[in-house]
Amino acid sequence: MNEEMNYNPMPMIGDKAPEFRTMTTKGKVDFPNDYKGSWVVLFSHPADFTPVCTTEFIGFTKMAPEFEKINTKLIGLSIDSLHSHLAWAKSIEDIDLYGEGKVKVSFPIIADISMSVAKKYGMLQTVAKTQTVRAVFIIDPEGIVRTILYYPMSTGRNLPEILRIVKSLQLHDKENVSTPANWEEGNQVILGAPLTLEEAEERISSKDDSLTVYDWYLTMKKL
Repeated sequence: MNEEMNYNPMPMIGDKAPEFRTMTTKGKVDFPNDYKGSWVVLFSHPADFTPVCTTEFIGFTKMAPEFEKINTKLIGLSIDSLHSHLAWAKSIEDIDLYGEGKVKVSFPIIADISMSVAKKYGMLQTVAKTQTVRAVFIIDPEGIVRTILYYPMSTGRNLPEILRIVKSLQLHDKENVSTPANWEEGNQVILGAPLTLEEAEERISSKDDSLTVYDWYLTMKKL
């Protein structure tokens, strides 16, 4: 096969998260077994000591308590060494970004010099064959991939959006509802569309004050 066509495979939404055992800045990790029962945000960055990644790590650290509140753990990755990760995390402690105060990176960073984990997750794209792009994998407590996000190396991630997605997925699993565009916690949610003509007619004629029926297939509800 032509090398230009030899793209890195990646897991799909609904797949079991690829397993790996590796060292991190917080010790050894057996993934996803060590995280069973928790949601996980696994994210990669192109390299240590890079400016955009530094802002993301500071941002993730500041938001870590919010993720913890919803049973979600963070874990980062790049194809740098463990010593490089440690030195970078230490340097971050001296940065007061936006004058909001200094932080200490609170989540583990995977050392992936061999690129084995990055290859399993398709984090090596054609534009950066020796660096991981900004990939985000949201993995549920059963180790299933639920969301995949990819950003170019020049664009920092929208961290509140990642938190919003986890909350949406958790609400879906709990209440069997969907969330509309630009949904935020506390907003109305979307009920599943009726599957029969009778159900559609019942939905349209519903007198339930908690429902907002726009049409037979689009109904919102305040939880």
